[in-house]
Amino acid sequence: MNKKDIIWKDRKRTIFGLPLSFTVYTLTGEKILIDTGFLNQKQDEIMLFRITDITLTRTLGQRIFGLGTVHCCSADKTSPEFDLKNIKNSSEVKELLSSEVFRERKENRVSSREILYDDDGHDDNY
Repeated sequence: MNKKDIIWKDRKRTIFGLPLSFTVYTLTGEKILIDTGFLNQKQDEIMLFRITDITLTRTLGQRIFGLGTVHCCSADKTSPEFDLKNIKNSSEVKELLSSEVFRERKENRVSSREILYDDDGHDDNY
């Protein structure tokens, strides 16, 4: 991955909004990378076209320091739900992520189909 491929990059913020964390979020044109850990490192990769829902939450403490958490639901098997916690400019990041997901879905001709099931797992349409 080249530096020019990176659309957005930030660290998880801690006390007083300072980037004193070993969690790094990176958004490229095709995926989100979540790097965690110092001694034992882990990198999670979620393809953008797999993201199905994006939610922004901002607690009072986060609002005081200009932070927020972007919660994403995805069709990824290893990360069906993940958070971009305590990030700066969270509203702008949510909008950027949303537009990149839309662009990637359109580019790859991926459509999401929602099938409504009743409680016993049967399709309500039949």
